[in-house]
Amino acid sequence: MHILVMHRVPDSFVRYAENIDHDTHQVTYVSTPDRLATLPADVRARRIERPGSGDTAAEVLAAVSGLSRPDLVVALSEYDLLPAAQVREALDVPGPRVADVLPTRDKVVMKAAVAAAGLRTPRYAPLAQALASDVDWSGRSVLKPLAGASSEGITTYPTPQAALAAVREGSVRVDVDDFEIEEFVEGPILHIDGAVAAGRPLAVRASRYIGTCLGYAEGAPLGSVQIDTPPATVDFTLACLRAVGITDGPFHLEAIETPEGPVFLEVGARVGGADVADTFELATGVHLASAQLRLLAGEPVDAPAAPDAGPDERYGWFVVPGHTLGSAYCRIEGEKPFRDDPVVRRWVQRAPHEPVKTAVTYADADIPLAGVVGPAPTAVLERFLTDLFASVTVEPGEDPR
Repeated sequence: MHILVMHRVPDSFVRYAENIDHDTHQVTYVSTPDRLATLPADVRARRIERPGSGDTAAEVLAAVSGLSRPDLVVALSEYDLLPAAQVREALDVPGPRVADVLPTRDKVVMKAAVAAAGLRTPRYAPLAQALASDVDWSGRSVLKPLAGASSEGITTYPTPQAALAAVREGSVRVDVDDFEIEEFVEGPILHIDGAVAAGRPLAVRASRYIGTCLGYAEGAPLGSVQIDTPPATVDFTLACLRAVGITDGPFHLEAIETPEGPVFLEVGARVGGADVADTFELATGVHLASAQLRLLAGEPVDAPAAPDAGPDERYGWFVVPGHTLGSAYCRIEGEKPFRDDPVVRRWVQRAPHEPVKTAVTYADADIPLAGVVGPAPTAVLERFLTDLFASVTVEPGEDPR
């Protein structure tokens, strides 16, 4: 089988060599220059560079022109799911098409599908429609890109009218056709992660955010800790997945806890970012990216034999951003009392001479401070992250050159 991999996610996260038989299959990796070094080194494969400056699908198609048609197109990054569908359509390769991917990428299509299944979502409208006819809710509201990621481009307002006025008056500049307006539903935010095979759950794990993804985009720390995952949470999750057509592979679902039950926020047909995958594997024994590759290749994937972790064996992760510093270097203070705490399982900290990324990222190696905590009860981990976030400060550093 000829397998085309649209490579973006580092091999240390994916484990290509463990999950694709490179001697049996013909494997072609297409990658941007900055990602070439993160390809698996010791496997038999064709490696093709694409510029990374233009349309992803067009660059991939140009890179593989003249090669035999692939039998499988693999894309693991959320940024590549829609381009991969376009590549499949152009090359007539089996797998999800654009129409299949939209319910997990376009936030209006996504919420419409979930609402049609009888599940609660925030009230919402395409921005162009709202500008023409207003909306039917009041209170805090959000402008969101339809296919955004990492909460980039999101802005909040006290009322929907204030949001629409900001667009009309030009104080916020957005592509009206690529945005939605959404009701802000109050409550703690959960992320529910796992994998399904033929609609059957291989493993499901719920976690509660400490902080928010929007806050992280604006420069605040973010983390999460695992919580109980009762049958009702699993049932809600599977109902959401059925609504958007996720039947095989990993998922990362976000929902808002309210007194009336969970409110769907969004879902992706992908592995969660930051250290979600690591904490999930610690708790369940399932490496989500491996499960995804094996499912794509038609290989069997079994649920772990070990039972889920007990209530005192929860895990969590944290990330402290650097993209709002205005500097490629940072100075960290207030972290020393925490780094040797018994709950710390992994601690990753930038030294003053090590640069951080100036774009939004959750990658441990690109931000000032990150880590994994556990095993411990949820309350212990929540307290640790809350205290850490209240104590640590990150300031712009000096260029060591």
